[in-house]
Amino acid sequence: MPDFFDLARHLSPEERATRDTVRAFVDARVLPHIAEHWERGIFPAELVGELGELGVLGCNLHGYGCAGLSETGYGLAMQELERGDSGIRSFASVQGSLVMYPIHSFGSDAQKQRYLPEMAKGRVVGCFGLTEPDFGSNPAGMRTVALDDGDSYVLRGTKRWITSGNLAQVALVWAKLGSVDGEIRGFLVPTDKNGFEARLIHRKVSLRASVTSELVLDDVRVSKDAILPGVRGMKGPLSCLTAARFGIGWGAIGAASACFDCAVDYAKNRVQFAGKPIAAHQLVQAKFAEMLTQITAMQLLALEGARLKEAKQLRPEHVSMIKRNNVRAALEITRTCRDILGANGVTLEYPIMRHMCNLESVSTYEGTHDVHTLILGQLVTGIAAFE
Repeated sequence: MPDFFDLARHLSPEERATRDTVRAFVDARVLPHIAEHWERGIFPAELVGELGELGVLGCNLHGYGCAGLSETGYGLAMQELERGDSGIRSFASVQGSLVMYPIHSFGSDAQKQRYLPEMAKGRVVGCFGLTEPDFGSNPAGMRTVALDDGDSYVLRGTKRWITSGNLAQVALVWAKLGSVDGEIRGFLVPTDKNGFEARLIHRKVSLRASVTSELVLDDVRVSKDAILPGVRGMKGPLSCLTAARFGIGWGAIGAASACFDCAVDYAKNRVQFAGKPIAAHQLVQAKFAEMLTQITAMQLLALEGARLKEAKQLRPEHVSMIKRNNVRAALEITRTCRDILGANGVTLEYPIMRHMCNLESVSTYEGTHDVHTLILGQLVTGIAAFE
């Protein structure tokens, strides 16, 4: 993995150990088989418990069996997981940032004690139910409702594009209380409840080694203590998305670097014209120079974002810039690397096309490139252009 500015010198011994441990895990347990899983459209569920034992699930949370790593350590873990595959990093991001984080931040003591230790070990899997078939970039328009029925709530609605939906034992479902005009609240819904159904989404050509589902809630009854007591309104889901986007910005570095390293090795060994490797040609070297610059910029943004987060100074707009820039750059890098490999670049013998296809989903979820553009545009101008 390139480190042109020797940014590793800024890492603490614990952060270096985290990076190296997760890197070794990915090399040993992910890379040997991930292309086959991706081709078959199967998530390597056998890794869930191993990820828990590794300590990467909710690893930047403190207490309740969580590792309590720095935000930089968390980012490095996500970087290394996505160096393996976006689907593996997506699983860890959803588990840690979209389900464990809101329980940790907004849950009751009983909810924290019940879920967090088991989720940190991978013995309980969670999913995050926000996006609906008709509401993606505008989640506030959701139609899922939770009706107060005395000693319980009854949930009705549909969520779509839900990572880990068919793996999860608990779903964090965001719904409007009372009616479609009601206040948005979060509910911890055991997936074995009557009326809860997770439907696997098939025929994907992106994130194929990831479980993606539609959740149908047909009068699902949960007890009153299922509601997250510590947050109301869109602040809840948006804070979760900010936490997850931070990890995505780091993960994109891993995908881009995997493709860069592959292309450099290939170009040094691929001989064309006068018996020279294609790495000896100016056009190829120009591509490497540009990609190295992009990866370095990605690393600088992610590291500075992590330090701001550790200092409690990171703003959602900072995260929008990191996610927007790093995913776009990673996509450009994967496409350039595919070009360097020529026809070989489209096969699963190499990781490039797999990463490229995965990044198309990463570019869309947790806020599209255009949505983050408008967030930054509003910051600069003071004018919201979403409607």
